[in-house]
Amino acid sequence: PSDGGKLFVVPMVGSHWLSMQQVVEKLSEKGHEVVVLMPEVSWQMKTTQAYIVKTYPVSQTLEELDGSL
Repeated sequence: PSDGGKLFVVPMVGSHWLSMQQVVEKLSEKGHEVVVLMPEVSWQMKTTQAYIVKTYPVSQTLEELDGSL
């Protein structure tokens, strides 16, 4: 058992989020209230029931993001 607290997560897009998402989901399971701030346009960042998602607008479309790599 643990006393859950409130967490605000601002992840980086890409591989940083892939490893961070598992940590965030585990913290949520342990009773933490987690809010994740993510861009409206992203490759891998998906919403889930484990945490609250707030989005912010970005100037790139998904096609432009693809083209930049």
